[in-house]
Amino acid sequence: MIKTKIKGIDLVFETSKGLFSPKDIDLGTLSMLSVVEFEENEKVLDLGCGYGVVGILAAKIVGEENVVMIDINEEAVKLSQKNASLNNVQGVKILKSDGFTNLDEKDFTLILSNPPYHTDFSVAKTFIEKGFNRLCTGGRMYMVTKRKKWYKNKLIAIFGGVQIWELNGYFVFLSIKKTSTYAKANRDKRTK
Repeated sequence: MIKTKIKGIDLVFETSKGLFSPKDIDLGTLSMLSVVEFEENEKVLDLGCGYGVVGILAAKIVGEENVVMIDINEEAVKLSQKNASLNNVQGVKILKSDGFTNLDEKDFTLILSNPPYHTDFSVAKTFIEKGFNRLCTGGRMYMVTKRKKWYKNKLIAIFGGVQIWELNGYFVFLSIKKTSTYAKANRDKRTK
């Protein structure tokens, strides 16, 4: 059991050794959350929710009805549901999904993700490209990783820009969706 306070909010999480960061909340996740500004009534997606830290915190701030949490791991989904109850935000929507496969919703104002960055970049590539398509215009995507160059280049290619913070040995990225098409596609059209 992890008891913590994030952004002034007391939270409690049951974890499992089979999931990412079971003993403490991951420092990368905490670094990302330290720069995220949640606004009232945002529509938030916790992409790869693990045992639920990001989505449950978001639900406490923006309202549980405005938060969707997804993870490919069945155990993560079950623990997220349990942790949503423990933190009195049972109205949050939690789905088992391989990336966006089982998620129909779109027009999110905020997508937050701590992608698996020790593997190849295929998961992160999908998260960024499909995430862009699920954001409303003006929507923001935050990601946290230990790697900088690939993520910076990919986010610029898709969103047209990125802001980067270096915190606690992690890189926190913020990109904003400004148009309905990938930045690279817009650039290619201009050069023809």
